[in-house]
Amino acid sequence: MTVLDVDRPSVASLDFLSLELTSRCQFTCPSQCYAEAGPTQGHGSMTAEDWHRLIDEAASLGTSTVQFIGGEPTLYPDFTQLVEHALRAGLNVRVHSNLYKVRDEHWPLFESSQVSVATTYHSDVAAEHDAITGRAGSHAATRAAIVKAVRRGVKLRVAIVDHGHGQRAEQARAEMQALGVTAAVDKVRAVGRAAGGLVPSTSALCGRCGNGKAAILPDGRVAPCEIGRFLATGSVRETSLASVLASPEWTRARESVPARTSTDPCGPDCGPSDDSSSGGGSCQPMA
Repeated sequence: MTVLDVDRPSVASLDFLSLELTSRCQFTCPSQCYAEAGPTQGHGSMTAEDWHRLIDEAASLGTSTVQFIGGEPTLYPDFTQLVEHALRAGLNVRVHSNLYKVRDEHWPLFESSQVSVATTYHSDVAAEHDAITGRAGSHAATRAAIVKAVRRGVKLRVAIVDHGHGQRAEQARAEMQALGVTAAVDKVRAVGRAAGGLVPSTSALCGRCGNGKAAILPDGRVAPCEIGRFLATGSVRETSLASVLASPEWTRARESVPARTSTDPCGPDCGPSDDSSSGGGSCQPMA
C-alpha cells in the first residue's frame, strides 16, 4: 500500500530507523525474544513495495542509518534488494542477524563499507547457548560465522544478554574479545517472552526510545524502538512516516518513556536501536 502526503508535517529529526522485516526466525529464544519470533511466524503485512517506499522516505527525512532486523531479517524474500536500495539511497546499513545460516550472496553485502552487522552470542559453552536460542547447533553455526566475519573484515559487534543463574556471559565476552570482536554484556529486558506473560513496563527501556530513532514493525506500526514495541502507534501502511512522527499519539508514546538519571550506559540488548558509532551499548540513558 502506498500513501503519500501532499504536505509533509513538521517532524523531529530521525537519525536511525529500524526496519523489522519479519517475525520469522530459525530460533525461538524461549526466555528472551522481545519480538516473540520463531520458525512458524510470518513476514507480516508490510509488502516489499512498502519497505522500499519507507527507505526512500527515511532518506528524505535526513535519516543516516537504517537497520534491518527481525526475527531474522535475511529470511525476508527481498532482503538483498532492500539492503541494496538503502545503499543506493546513500544510507548506512546495519543488519542485526543471528548469523545462523549466512547465504553466500550476503557476505559481499556485509563487507560493504556502508554496512555493519550485529549479532547475539550467549555463552562459550555450546549447550548453554543452544538452550537459550532453542535450537541445537546454533552455537557452532553462529560462532563459525563470527569467525568468518572477522576474517572477511566485516564490521561486527556482539551483544551478550545475561539471563543470570550462572550463565557464562562474561566468559562469552572474553571469547569474543579474543577473536577481536567488540562485545558487551547486559541483563535481559522484561519484554516479549522475557516478560513471562506479564504486561511489559516502560521501566525496562533505556530512556532514549524515540529520541532521534524509531522502529517499524512487520505490520507497519511505528514504535519508539524494537524493545518498546508495546508503545507502537500509527501505521506507515496507512499514512507516511512523517505523519506518524508528527502525531500527538507519537508524542505521547515518547513522553511515556521515563527519563533516567543514571549515567550507566545502556545495555546491548537495547543495542538494536543503538545509533552510536561503536555500538554495543555505548549510548547513554536519556537524562
